[in-house]
Amino acid sequence: MDRTTAVHSDPEGVYQVLSSLELPCHLVRSWGRLGMCHVPPRGAEVLATAGAMPPERLGSPGFLRRHGVRLPYMAGAMAGGIAGTRLVAALSRAGALAAFGAAGLPQARIDAALGELARELGDGPYACNLIHSPAAPHLERIVVDLCLRHRVRCVEASAFIQLTPELVRYRLTGLRRDRMGGACAEHRVIGKVSREETAEMFLRPAPQALVHALREQGRVTAEQAELARAVPMADAVTAESDSGGHTDRRPLAVLLPALARVRARIAREYGDEVPPVHLGAAGGIGSPHAVAGAFALGADYVVTGSVNQAAVEADTSTAVKRLLAEAGIADCVMAPAADMFEQGIQVQVLGRGTMFPARAGLLYRLYHEHGGLDELPDAERRRLEERVLRRSLDRTWEETAAYLREHHPDWLARAEHDPKHRMAMVFRWYLGMTSRWAATGAPDRAEDWQVWCGPAMGAFNAWTTGSALAAPACREVAVVTGHLMRGAAYQTRTGHLRATGVRIPAAVTEYRLPVAPA
Repeated sequence: MDRTTAVHSDPEGVYQVLSSLELPCHLVRSWGRLGMCHVPPRGAEVLATAGAMPPERLGSPGFLRRHGVRLPYMAGAMAGGIAGTRLVAALSRAGALAAFGAAGLPQARIDAALGELARELGDGPYACNLIHSPAAPHLERIVVDLCLRHRVRCVEASAFIQLTPELVRYRLTGLRRDRMGGACAEHRVIGKVSREETAEMFLRPAPQALVHALREQGRVTAEQAELARAVPMADAVTAESDSGGHTDRRPLAVLLPALARVRARIAREYGDEVPPVHLGAAGGIGSPHAVAGAFALGADYVVTGSVNQAAVEADTSTAVKRLLAEAGIADCVMAPAADMFEQGIQVQVLGRGTMFPARAGLLYRLYHEHGGLDELPDAERRRLEERVLRRSLDRTWEETAAYLREHHPDWLARAEHDPKHRMAMVFRWYLGMTSRWAATGAPDRAEDWQVWCGPAMGAFNAWTTGSALAAPACREVAVVTGHLMRGAAYQTRTGHLRATGVRIPAAVTEYRLPVAPA
């Protein structure tokens, strides 16, 4: 009997049929026996059918075409270059999209990285992160200039609470007329949002006030300003739910449908005047069930973050990757953010294996309760200098002032006259250094490592327990991506069969990872 017509009723045979995702599968009754097969044998009664479900069929074909990828999958940017060139290149070659983590990096390093990606990948798919910097808008200009210089065709715009001239400039300078006279956008934008009102500004064309100002300044052409009315600000909008780092911790099952409603409302308003915007899902994506669930909610693509930080190619320390591989779903906590410390904004970080969350919380309490460093009680001052900073407050301020003098002279001027602001700058020194110590694996500061992480990491670890992916050294990012997507396709296929009334045996309800070598 041909392999495709063989009818299997034993758990191992049933699993082999279900997991051959490139072939359809059927539940049949043949010679009085129920079983699964790819092609029903002559005379068999077909009771249920699930079509072929290769991973590339999940999500939107339009997203694949627009971004030149094989899989509806993206690795979001991880700041400080953790999502570095190795990771971005590996995923590009695997047919997925990844964003270089430019946030927080000096200009020279971004320049070198984008040059390397341009040489290695050419026209292959990749993106660069562009983070909103309201306190230092020149940083956005630097990144946009570098993206234009190196012909980066896609940016992931994150943390934007309003559109800025630099983001609009990037979008508009890629506009040209196609052969039919319509608008062709060669610069793609993927907006990462967690609120409906923020999504709306990406779903609409660029505000005319910003477009007009750029035209008056000669930064875009008259034709580009005219074409701006015909394209939305973004090609895709990612719904960021309970993720690592900056997060509103919104449930994906609530956020994604809410953004889909906004997209539908705006689509009705514009009709065919502007092209459709794809909708992605991020936050909590660490297992095949989560990936399949995101697509079931209507996502056109999925975005992973925390799981990639533990990948072989991620540019963070081996010691941090070992910590991440031990994390459970309850091992993430919120702690004060370095970039928005004074406002009390928090980031989600790994709580297991580090004292950073407690120490960062202490800094915010002291900042909230006191008007300056000179007002700190002696006991608190000693605690700071001996246990947290491990240096005197005076020395910390000297180093901080030297940095501000070179990069933010206006902040330095304010700090010299405002004791409260000076205290914030000193405390920011610690908050900023902790992520660097983690990335480099500084052993003498292991207690202070700040590791951005969401609960997806714990879900991934639980899923890979006992498998070949359990060890950090085996977590190549393309392999992780492949198994997540194949696993999601498997869960989607079994879900289709359940919806037709088929009872899936417990032994085959889960996609199986390769077992760890003995």
